[in-house]
Amino acid sequence: MRRVVLDANVFVSALIRPVGPPGRILERLVNNEEFVLVVSPAILDETRASLGYSRVRRRIDGSDDEIDAWVSALGVLADVVAGEIELNVVAADPDDDIYVAAALDGRSDYIVTGDRHLLELVEVQGVRIVKPRAFLDTLENDGTA
Repeated sequence: MRRVVLDANVFVSALIRPVGPPGRILERLVNNEEFVLVVSPAILDETRASLGYSRVRRRIDGSDDEIDAWVSALGVLADVVAGEIELNVVAADPDDDIYVAAALDGRSDYIVTGDRHLLELVEVQGVRIVKPRAFLDTLENDGTA
């Protein structure tokens, strides 16, 4: 089964527009268990922070407590890895290294993101970096993951 790191921007997009590719990816995770979600504490923290931005909060329903519970639930659904591998691969935005570290630590197959700095890498040590639409197409074309 594929092991996948989702960027915080994928989680945010899924909550803002559940019918879009990010929302459909999460639906396939929760309903069909088509892949293993891999996260690190740093990714959960970034997701929690991103969901707290006022421009995001205006676009999603739910109280702060509900959003916090949602992020905590991700940690329960996921394989949580330390993600503490020291590396410097995203020169344009070193904060994005947390995704690569988690992917390598968690033996992931994919990082799914809308972040151009990550997407420019294309692949790191066998981990493919793709947009949500491309990953959803992979799931839909395979029928399994």
